[in-house]
Amino acid sequence: MTTSKGNTLNLSAKELVSGDRDLMKALLKEAVQEVLDGEMSEFLGAAPHERTEGRSGYRADYYHSGLVTRIGKLELRVPRDRSGEFSTALFERYARSEKALVAALAEMYVQGVSTRKVKAITEELCGHSFSASAISAINKGLDEALARFSNRHLDEPYPYLILDARYEKVRENGVINSMAVQIAIGINGDGQRQVLAVETANRESQSSWREFLLRLKERGLSGVEFVVSDDHAGLKKAISEVLTEAAWQRCYVHFLRNALDYLPRKADDDCLQELRWIYDRRDLQEANRDLAAWIAKWQGKYPKLVDWVEANIGETLSFYRLPRAHHKHLKSTNMLERLNEEIKRRTRVVRIFPNAESCLRLIRALCVETHEAWLEDSRYMNMALLAEQKKELMRLAA
Repeated sequence: MTTSKGNTLNLSAKELVSGDRDLMKALLKEAVQEVLDGEMSEFLGAAPHERTEGRSGYRADYYHSGLVTRIGKLELRVPRDRSGEFSTALFERYARSEKALVAALAEMYVQGVSTRKVKAITEELCGHSFSASAISAINKGLDEALARFSNRHLDEPYPYLILDARYEKVRENGVINSMAVQIAIGINGDGQRQVLAVETANRESQSSWREFLLRLKERGLSGVEFVVSDDHAGLKKAISEVLTEAAWQRCYVHFLRNALDYLPRKADDDCLQELRWIYDRRDLQEANRDLAAWIAKWQGKYPKLVDWVEANIGETLSFYRLPRAHHKHLKSTNMLERLNEEIKRRTRVVRIFPNAESCLRLIRALCVETHEAWLEDSRYMNMALLAEQKKELMRLAA
């Protein structure tokens, strides 16, 4: 009864929001205004009218500025401090991906491959219709900023590297094709996550991944000790060719999905659940002991699956050589999958990109925003644990 009522309430809220664009604008404006005011409070070390010894300045007045979003232009009050030192990065970050999205929609309209709905959306967002020159003006500043990000020199080691690709629909010469978007995330010596590269390729292959990794090395990628990816054959070969000293971890989540190919449709659920538990063990010795027990239990019932697991599971257990606190982050590509989900949420608005450039532009803009947010986070991983482990291994080997 409660569940049904809750579902009804949720549905009503969704219908209300989806049907009232003014309400959505008001809610978003309120949220963004709170962010701006919160930034000022953090900058000054004090909330409005708060008396505190830690205060570093005082509020002055506001100035008005507009922020273009997909549900219309928001008129915001941006706070000032008396010394004029406060600056917000909110507009630059938010507008970057929004402009990329608007540009992609506008290109669809100009090229005659969109609908009246696309025309209405883009005109509402920016207040005017679009010409090729207008799109060029939108893209110019974006492309310059994104090029700086994509070509920046990587001047520190990245012990951990996570690689993956996703596919987007792109129209080329009147034909709709799937384009691979290759992404690399690195974790540096301070334990911070960073988006290192975002590139497009006609397809995932050994040569496309090899070029991707070689370009990273040309930009200064160094110190890679551990790489996580799925089992794509071309990617595996490229990693072994270019990152010769790095250990490779096959994503265990992809591995468990692949295992379904070796099971009958009505297989025992306990079989895969018990296989999944192996990845929660404290060390490789425990994992191998549980693996042996799993093999003995299921060999008779699912011989095809068990034979496949025995032949391939070793590639998914490389993470056990790392400090235990790092296991949860590096036994799968989930860190990158979450970024891909955010990309998907935004690119599905476009559905089919008018060209490869607009596709790459939007995804890079989204990745830059994520990259900048990660840089502001506190340390994601304690990399001192890796250094301590290496010292201990050297001591034991001496």
